[in-house]
Amino acid sequence: MKRDPSQLIAAVNERFGRKAVVTDADAIAPWLTDWRGRFHGKALAILTPGSTAEVAAMVGLAAEYRVPLVPQGGNTSMVGGATPSGDGSALILSLRRMNALRTIDAASNAAVAEAGMILADLHDRAAEAGRRFPLTLGARGSCTIGGLVATNAGGTQVLRFGPMRSLVAGLEAVLPDGSIHDGLSGLKKDNRGYSLDHLLIGSEGTLGIVTAAALKLAPAVAARAVAWAGVADPQAALDLLLAMQGQSDLVEGFEIIPEASLDLVLKHIPGTRGPLARNHRWHVLIEATSPDAAEPPGGELERMLGQALEQGRIEDAAIASSEAQAEAFWRIRDSISEAERAAGGSIAHDISVPVADMPRFMVAAAAEVERAFPGVEASAFGHLGDGNVHFHVRMGRSEAEASPITRMVHDLVTAAGGSISAEHGIGQMKLEEFERLAPHGRIAALRGIKHALDPQGLMNPGKLVR
Repeated sequence: MKRDPSQLIAAVNERFGRKAVVTDADAIAPWLTDWRGRFHGKALAILTPGSTAEVAAMVGLAAEYRVPLVPQGGNTSMVGGATPSGDGSALILSLRRMNALRTIDAASNAAVAEAGMILADLHDRAAEAGRRFPLTLGARGSCTIGGLVATNAGGTQVLRFGPMRSLVAGLEAVLPDGSIHDGLSGLKKDNRGYSLDHLLIGSEGTLGIVTAAALKLAPAVAARAVAWAGVADPQAALDLLLAMQGQSDLVEGFEIIPEASLDLVLKHIPGTRGPLARNHRWHVLIEATSPDAAEPPGGELERMLGQALEQGRIEDAAIASSEAQAEAFWRIRDSISEAERAAGGSIAHDISVPVADMPRFMVAAAAEVERAFPGVEASAFGHLGDGNVHFHVRMGRSEAEASPITRMVHDLVTAAGGSISAEHGIGQMKLEEFERLAPHGRIAALRGIKHALDPQGLMNPGKLVR
């Protein structure tokens, strides 16, 4: 049967009514371009199911009519993972109507959220129950739980709590044939073969559509302390982190920032100011938290930083004296990409290498890229303790040269035993590089899994694996 999206649109209209299908071109248009504006697609309609049963029925109809579906939540993918292709053969399936918090249990630190629930809304609901969902990132006001699961999202709290995979107790999802996988019970021990939950986490919608997730909560933060320290180099930063982790379990965030990135923020972001009196080649932003207001972490953080200063691990430090100052420290970290755009843009690489090798890699890789491409400035910032940094190359030259720079960065990452995608996924942006660099066995296994679960290739085609 020839793939004809209009047949699927008509079938869904007939079964669920017009509320389940958006066909107005103006209403569809904002969802055809990725968050970065790099990828543009076409789709005749957006399917908008309101329940898991409706998702299952629509996926079943898509299988019958052989029409590809592109699952979409907040459309905040950094790699074009939720953007349809340009041939108009696929329809978007939006989970945004499915935004309920089904259950929350403070006693057991558990919640079940539907795929379309916005992360910030989950944060708010958890706070009302005296708990928190310990994953946050810049797009928290628009990204959705389903998208976070599908991309195994990370963020600034991975150091303590791990990525999305570590926070998911179980999943509900619709598989490519329209059947429903119900794993929301969150069994701690279940040895019935392959874990469908773990296959779906990080699958970028290529194996099925996540409709709800059982999530692990944590006690709410009763008190926090945020500090900014100057260090000589990334190795000193890692030594500081390891020393702190050996003394306390309070450190939740630890971000490394080079002097060049700080300078860009101070120059281009109004209202920002340097946290320290003197210049330093490298900086770290540290957050410590406590679930007990009677035991604030500020004293312990001050003690550890004082010890580090005496031992020469840091050059200077400042602890935020108020919540406003703490937020000002974090604003610097969160504004780096914005500052780079204001300065002319950069080529961003979301990469990871083994934690122990990250300090050497950050310095050596930046130097190699700058030697190979005179005139560019390369630097890395981000989640040092996770082995994940954002390796950015600022360039005053044509975009045509972005590709060879990216290839070189990815080659250096691969040679270091790392990954070209630490937390953003592969999507369509990194598909060719992934195929070029990944071991044959890995690609073959992914293709085998994809074909076994989605033999018609209808789930988010052209993303992650082909």
